[in-house]
Amino acid sequence: MAVKRDMIMNYLTTGRYVVIAFFLLLLPFGLTAQARKVSDVWVADNGNGTYKNPVLNADYSDPDAIRVGDDYYLVSSSFNCMPGLPVLHSKDLVNWAVINYALKKQEPATLYDIPQHGKGVWAPCIRYHNNEFYIYYPDPDYGIYMIKTKDVAGEWSKPILVLPGKGIIDPAPFWDDNGKAYLAVAWAASRAFVNSLITLFTMNIEGTKVTDEGRNVYDGHDANPTIEGPKLYKRNGYYYIFSPAGGVSAGWQLALRSKEIYGPYEARVVMDQGKTNINGPHQGAWVETQTGESWFLHFQDKGPYGRVVHLEPMKWVNNWPVIGNDPDGDGKGEPVAVYKKPDVGKTYSINTPAESDEFNDSQPGLQWQWQANPKVQWAAEIPASGHLRLFAFPYEKDSPNLWNVPNLLLQKLPAPDFTATTKVNLKIEWEVWQSKKAGLLMMGNDYAYLSISKDDKGYKVSQVICKKAADGTTEDVVEEKRINGAEVYLRVAVKGPGAVCHFSYSEDGKSFKPIGSEFYAQPDKWIGAKVGMFCVSSPDVRIGGYADFDWFRVQNINHD
Repeated sequence: MAVKRDMIMNYLTTGRYVVIAFFLLLLPFGLTAQARKVSDVWVADNGNGTYKNPVLNADYSDPDAIRVGDDYYLVSSSFNCMPGLPVLHSKDLVNWAVINYALKKQEPATLYDIPQHGKGVWAPCIRYHNNEFYIYYPDPDYGIYMIKTKDVAGEWSKPILVLPGKGIIDPAPFWDDNGKAYLAVAWAASRAFVNSLITLFTMNIEGTKVTDEGRNVYDGHDANPTIEGPKLYKRNGYYYIFSPAGGVSAGWQLALRSKEIYGPYEARVVMDQGKTNINGPHQGAWVETQTGESWFLHFQDKGPYGRVVHLEPMKWVNNWPVIGNDPDGDGKGEPVAVYKKPDVGKTYSINTPAESDEFNDSQPGLQWQWQANPKVQWAAEIPASGHLRLFAFPYEKDSPNLWNVPNLLLQKLPAPDFTATTKVNLKIEWEVWQSKKAGLLMMGNDYAYLSISKDDKGYKVSQVICKKAADGTTEDVVEEKRINGAEVYLRVAVKGPGAVCHFSYSEDGKSFKPIGSEFYAQPDKWIGAKVGMFCVSSPDVRIGGYADFDWFRVQNINHD
C-alpha cells in the first residue's frame, strides 16, 4: 500500500498515530488478514493486564455478543445508517475491530434509499447455531427479520421476515435442549401502543417463522417499567431473561429467572448506576470465556457521543448473576472503571476500530456509513487512486438542509476529545460552480460544517450551522474566508464532556486558522453525532463537479 509523503511527515512530527501494519490478524470463518490499528484518541487496553471502560468509546448501541471457539463477535443497532448491522471481532473482549456489515441494503429499498432517521435496524441479537451465525433484528415499522451465514466476514443471506408487525422490537432467539425454538421480544409503544412487556413466541426449528400468537411472560408496569431488550439464556436448569428497565438514560439491568420457560419469573436488579457516573447501565450480553469466566457487555448513553460499550465482570451467586462491582454484597453490582482483563488463555495485542483513512484502497474503510442505502454514483471508488472521490450529487428540490441528503459519508465519534482533519480538492467542471460544495461535517439534529466552494470571485471556505435540522430549518452561513485555490485542509476539534466543536482551516496543512463560531455537537435520532465528509450540488444547476479527499485523520486533540 502506498503511503503519502505528508502522512509520513505527520507521523514523524506528531509521534502519536500508530498503524501496526506488520501485525496481521488471521481470523477463522474466511476472514481476510487485517492490519491491527491503535487509536490515537482512545485505547481501552492499559497494556498492563487491565482495561478501562468503555471498551468501545463510540456509538455501538444495544450491543449483543457471543463467543465461538476462541473468537468473540459483537453486533449493534445501525438504524438508517448503511451499510448496516456492524459486526465486530475480538480475541479478549477488550480489543475490538469492525470486520463486516451484515446488511448491505435495507428493505424496502424505496423507503430506505432516503434517510429515515431513527428507523431501520434497532437492537439486534447474534447467535451461533448448527454451525451457522444468525442475526435477528427488528425494524419497528415492519417486524422481526433474520439473516444468517456460515462466514461471519462474508456475505449474509437476504432478510427473512420471521414475525411481521409494528412495534415488535429487541428479538432474542433461543433453541432449547429439547430442540424447540423460541423468540423473545419487547414492544415499542410508539408503534404497538403498549410497552413494558416481555413476550415469548415459538418458532419453527429453522428459526425462519413464528408459529404461534405469543405469550407474555413478564409485565414490568408495576416494578420495572420500560422493560425491554430481552436476552434469553439457560443455566443450571434455570431459564434467564436479561433485560434492562427504567429507560435508557436512568435505568437499570434486570435478571429474570424461572425453572419453566413460560414462567413465572422472579425478578432481581443485578446492576445499576450505584455510586458511579455511569448512567443507565443496561442492555447487553452475557458472554462466558473459554476459562469459564462470565462477563457482561452493555451500553451507556452519552448524548452526542452516542451509546458507548462497557465490559463488566460477572459472577454467579446462588444462581443469580451479579454484574460489576458489588462492594456491599447485596447482589446488585455497579459498573467498574478499571479492571483485570478477561482470562481467555492467551494475551493478544492491542487493537482498536479504525478511525483515520488514507483512502488508498478502492473503497472507504469499515468505519464509514452513508445516511441511506448507497448508490454507486456517489463515489468513484477507483482502486489505487490514492484519494476518495465524491461527486457533487444533487440533493432533492424540497431539501432545505442536509437532514434528508443520503450521500453523507460519516463515522461515529471515537472519543470525548479528538480532532478530525481532511485534505480536500474541489474540482469544478465546465466552470459551473453555482451551489457545488464539499467539506467536513459534524452531523446531528443540529449540525455544522466547513465547506469549500467557488463563486465569481474565486474559492472560499465557509462555516455553516443548522439548528433543529429535522424541523426543516435553513442553514446559516456564520463566516466565510477567501482562499487562493481549490485545495484546502479542514479541521474540527472536539472537546468533552459537552462535545464542543471548534473549526479551522489551512492552505498549507501546517498553519490552521480558526473560522466561525463555537458549536455543540448534538445527537441524531437514537444515535450520537457523526463526523465525516460530503459533496453536494443544488438540483437546479448543470451536473458535474467532484471533490477528491486525500485522507481523513483522527488524532489526539493536543497533537500540534
